[in-house]
Amino acid sequence: MLRTKLGVATAVCLVVASALGPAGATQASALTTACTILPRDNVWHSAASALPVHRRSATYVRSIGASSHLHPDFGSGLIGGEPFGIPITVARSSAPAVRISFQYASESDRGPYRIPANALVEGGSRSTGDRHVIVWDKAACIAYELWDAHRHRDGSWTAGSGAILNLRSNALRPAGWTSADAAGLPILAGLVRYREVASGHIDHAIRMTVPRTDLAYLWPARHFAAYGHNVSLPPMGLRLRLKSSVSLAGLPPQARVVAQALKTYGAIVADNGSAWFISGMQSPNWNNDQLNALKRFTGSDFQAVDESGLQISANSGRARR
Repeated sequence: MLRTKLGVATAVCLVVASALGPAGATQASALTTACTILPRDNVWHSAASALPVHRRSATYVRSIGASSHLHPDFGSGLIGGEPFGIPITVARSSAPAVRISFQYASESDRGPYRIPANALVEGGSRSTGDRHVIVWDKAACIAYELWDAHRHRDGSWTAGSGAILNLRSNALRPAGWTSADAAGLPILAGLVRYREVASGHIDHAIRMTVPRTDLAYLWPARHFAAYGHNVSLPPMGLRLRLKSSVSLAGLPPQARVVAQALKTYGAIVADNGSAWFISGMQSPNWNNDQLNALKRFTGSDFQAVDESGLQISANSGRARR
């Protein structure tokens, strides 16, 4: 199945989330560490700083845009009166199961999906963008992720695709399956979250979009979204890192934590979209001036790496130490 999503954003902003109501959701700011997002030995938590440079690194960087600037796809405030970024709805296991009709049902988990009635939608209720919904049930340690999600008056939903992710498991989706992301990867695992930035350390790779991808995917990705082969384009699942030689001097605190994560853990190509856009969660605590300092970096400051040596099994995200 071919699914192409071209969510090209124009600015960095988001709405301050209102408190969620009795359907079982709470503010994303209430996140705790009781449920880790994927096991510690998962490839998302593997350092990329010592991995070998990919033999096509220079080609991939040029195809993404060597002179294009890094863009934090999250911040605070509003853009055009609409929220921006990817919100996380934290829900209880008692949230009701809802009926969801999928456009790509053959590659979507059947459910049940426990989605609160007031789950936040990326871009807001009237968005014409990717409309991701991310629901984190911390008690069960499960994430429900939807793409192109729309709630209807009768409480049912329609969505392009969906995935139910056991956050205590290293299992990957079936080969060839999408998720709520074109690469078949979890979204929650790759979001920059405010609490980790405030703590001074991000311990995982970051979700990234690029304009075009090859008709191919690399572990741990499970799905491609392209119309033809072009080996000069990055495959889904490619990991890129900020070069060790790039100076972080002068970066304000929030930007420095994100930049250091891009050096240590890198970014994983998860979807088609704008060049060098990295994803973060919705939070009113972001400082846009600080995050915008990341825009000083360009594609030429990055290199693609070969993480195949970390792979233990093609069907598992567990990585060699």
